[in-house]
Amino acid sequence: MTRLLSLFAGIGLLFAHLPLAAKEPASASPALWVVKDADTTIYLFGTVHVLKPGTVWFDDEVKAAFDRSDELVLEMIEPPAAEMVQTMGELGLARDGKPLSEKLSEPARAKYQAAMAQAGIPWQSFERFQPWMPGVMLSVMPLVKGGYLAEEGVEKVLSAAATASGKKIGGLETASEQLGYFAGLPDAQQVAFLNETVDGLPQADAEFATLIKAWKAGKPDSLSRQMNRSLEATPELAQVLLYGRNAKWAAWIAERMKTPGTVFIAVGAGHLAGPKSVIADLAAGKIAVKRVKASDFKGK
Repeated sequence: MTRLLSLFAGIGLLFAHLPLAAKEPASASPALWVVKDADTTIYLFGTVHVLKPGTVWFDDEVKAAFDRSDELVLEMIEPPAAEMVQTMGELGLARDGKPLSEKLSEPARAKYQAAMAQAGIPWQSFERFQPWMPGVMLSVMPLVKGGYLAEEGVEKVLSAAATASGKKIGGLETASEQLGYFAGLPDAQQVAFLNETVDGLPQADAEFATLIKAWKAGKPDSLSRQMNRSLEATPELAQVLLYGRNAKWAAWIAERMKTPGTVFIAVGAGHLAGPKSVIADLAAGKIAVKRVKASDFKGK
């Protein structure tokens, strides 16, 4: 399940419209990096798409860097809810006409149907869809029950702040592109994704809490170690959902450095941790990336 949660670190749209939960005050000091030359500065901030209410993170160096930026760039600008539902429906429908449950082995089918029942989701309503669809639904359920909210997520807060201050907001991908990564997976990988989601549900809340702890402490190396251990078993999924996108975004940043200005880029924290991260890809391209500290802004 850690593997799946790591991959979801880069799929922000999947956590929209979660119900409210009780506040739980907590402080955080997440990592922030900067790439700069004579006339261009790009801040890189690793996000989590859901948080518990009361988590304090938008302060100190993060807030200072954001305030200095002219533009906010996210993984994706979230479309209206109706458009999102339509996109998921179009991309999620199975093309082969085979009922989803028939694509699972008998033991896997029994566990899947039991998990859907426990989550209060009728498995019959997903029979015409690809396996990734219920996999996504089941993956977010432990987070809902654990009190994590999309409305408290980093992207929501940054988007509201950018709108209030008149900053331009851009996206690296569209909703169709993000969901297309799942929809484009071969059936065998989608089934494996669904089965691993079901098998990992009992440990999901605890494992996500570990990832959040590393993020709050500003320890991308710890986050990376947890992710790398879990991704070893599914290199195909990791390449499609994580590494390939990292390389593309690093190329985007390299090109953006040619245009003067200050940009605040916020993408899932999993994309900025590890040997194949955006930061590692930038370094491989001879682009220096520096970790930002609160003291960097003092007296400026």
